[in-house]
Amino acid sequence: MNDPQHIDRAVQHTLNVQRSYQAALSRYHTRSRLARISWGTWIIVLGTTLLWCITATQAAQAVGAHSLTAIITQISHNAINTQANSDNSLTTVLLRYGAKENSLLEQGQYWRFILPIFLHVNLLHVGLNMLNLLALGLFIERLVGHIRLVLIYLITGIISTITSFWFAPAVISVGASGAIFGLVGAYCIFILVHRRAFPYGGLFTLLWLLLVIGLNLGIGLVLPNVDNYAHLGGLISGFWLGWCFMPLYRADKEQKLNDIHQLRHRWPLALLTILGTLLFAVLALHLGN
Repeated sequence: MNDPQHIDRAVQHTLNVQRSYQAALSRYHTRSRLARISWGTWIIVLGTTLLWCITATQAAQAVGAHSLTAIITQISHNAINTQANSDNSLTTVLLRYGAKENSLLEQGQYWRFILPIFLHVNLLHVGLNMLNLLALGLFIERLVGHIRLVLIYLITGIISTITSFWFAPAVISVGASGAIFGLVGAYCIFILVHRRAFPYGGLFTLLWLLLVIGLNLGIGLVLPNVDNYAHLGGLISGFWLGWCFMPLYRADKEQKLNDIHQLRHRWPLALLTILGTLLFAVLALHLGN
């Protein structure tokens, strides 16, 4: 026979998960009008797009395009695939602005662990990444707030670059996709923890997320110049940060729901995560030499 106490605990656990999920979704509506704006996501998107405009313009000028019309024409020619006559100039510009290049990192240019996540090759590259970031970042920022969104994005982006440094030493790498995979990983954990709030235990939602991840990694195996090591580094670190910092609400003694993963409760873990990321970078540099 089923133990009634076990059944009661299971029912209570399901109710707690459902309350946590609903609280996470509705918390956005309790904020002020300005606080509801996903400032972190918009600043990253606009800043990244502006930086791409600068690097694309300089790459076009490097091959002889100086008028506005010539620059736009040159950029449009490279919108999907970089033309052979533009490849060297674009690589030079991206390296100047901080692309991941192992020998330069080994020379002490450590800013190249973070700057690549804000750099992109062409219009297709930046367009797809920023559309994905808007679709996912706006929603996640409503769940976690500005600071946690930026923390997850930056840490997973840095770890994706470190992973690329370690496993793809010959690749000059740029792009926000590693950090976006980090957001996907964090959201997967949020769904996994709250799976009892979904029909069929969240099975179909989790399968859909796994399909999206698998398709994107599969594309990286088919298309050239796609750094899947960075994607995997961002995804796996996103799992960890999602477990630590995605919302999880629990009732206090007065039955008021509180997010126990807020940074004011988890700042020591956030500090350890940052220190752990720095240690990972040091190990990669040391073992890479």
